Amino acid sequence: MPTALPLPLSTPNRNLVRLTIVRGITWTGFLLAIIVGIELLAFDLPVTAVVSVVIAMGMLNIATWWRLGRPRAVNHVEYLAHLLADIAGLTLLFYFSGGSTNPFITYYLVPVTIAAATLPWRHAWIIAGCAMAGYTFLMFFYHPIPQLGHINSDGPLSLHVLGMWLNFGLSAGLVTFFIYKMAHALRNRDKALSRTREAALRNEQVLAVATQAAGTAHELGTPLSTMAVLLNEMQEDAPNGSSLQQDIAILRQQVDVCKSRLQHLVTSADRRRMAEPEVLDAQVWLAGVVQRWLVIRPDVSHCFDVAERRGRPWLAVDATLDQALTNLLNNAADANPEQIAIRLDWQDESVVIDIRDHGPGIAMSIADQLGDTFISTKSKGMGIGLFLTHATINRFGGGVSLYNHPEGGTLTEVTLPLCSAPDKQ
Repeated sequence: MPTALPLPLSTPNRNLVRLTIVRGITWTGFLLAIIVGIELLAFDLPVTAVVSVVIAMGMLNIATWWRLGRPRAVNHVEYLAHLLADIAGLTLLFYFSGGSTNPFITYYLVPVTIAAATLPWRHAWIIAGCAMAGYTFLMFFYHPIPQLGHINSDGPLSLHVLGMWLNFGLSAGLVTFFIYKMAHALRNRDKALSRTREAALRNEQVLAVATQAAGTAHELGTPLSTMAVLLNEMQEDAPNGSSLQQDIAILRQQVDVCKSRLQHLVTSADRRRMAEPEVLDAQVWLAGVVQRWLVIRPDVSHCFDVAERRGRPWLAVDATLDQALTNLLNNAADANPEQIAIRLDWQDESVVIDIRDHGPGIAMSIADQLGDTFISTKSKGMGIGLFLTHATINRFGGGVSLYNHPEGGTLTEVTLPLCSAPDKQ
């Protein structure tokens, strides 16, 4: 896969605005210098050609301001073209005003520095190479200005001009390399800080939800016990073999599941907090999760498919990952309990679990926000389950993606890192 470009220090649109301002100031200064050179210092300049170059760059600046008012975004290639236009304008101006003997020749370093700070690596070196080529051209071809001539210039190239050229080449190379590296480091630092900030905010939300969940788990113990006692009495009073007795038995089973899950949550919380995840066969683990899920969702119909591949997939799992996957299965069942397809596949470095339902799908307006905030696709949902699921799977180094299936419904794709098989004792 191609390597992604680093994040810019600012958007190309903003950079082009700044470049346009710099260009306007620079060429206004050049125009004033030309006027001073002609009127006060009696420079022998081809006035028509020099003024034409200045006017052309002014027109380019006006066209750039007009273009910035358009809704189309500026990309790196367009920004590169503007810098190349600046180098071309500088080369023409210096050609008519003394070439490499012009004391302003080192202004080539300005577009080189701008490119190194704002453009990708290859584009920055294109600007540096073009600036160096323009400087080299101006050492041999230019309109001479006697007042700008150098001492001891009997030969075609004086040592002074040659030294300036070598100095410019070294400066351009160092500026391009080090400025780009520093800008790249700043981009990476900002990207890392952004990720750290997002992770900290997510952890704060998870901690807040966990605190509330702990209190809720404690408070649910009493009503569940009361419900169990009442269901026992109702089951004894119900006629034997009646549908009412069967319904009460199912309710009692559900209450027992809730009580056991709460008890498991309380007893394993401290142990799980410090324990390392357990490495299990992904197929065996997933089959166990599905079976436990079917106990609490007896109304669903499903199919469980495992890819035919060599070897066995292994995963690092704990109780929180079980709950995360159960949340996703419940979401699929809530959308449509019929024909839920569960598939396990794996590659060289990852295990992929697909859950496909035949519900109404996901609204595009909230698709990008699911899992990041408390947003739900259910009319009465709070989005907490999907949020915690994302947080849990991200903690294991994986990810969750939700797609609208082409044939209808939602396809939930869970990706987890593949682990090596545990050592046999």
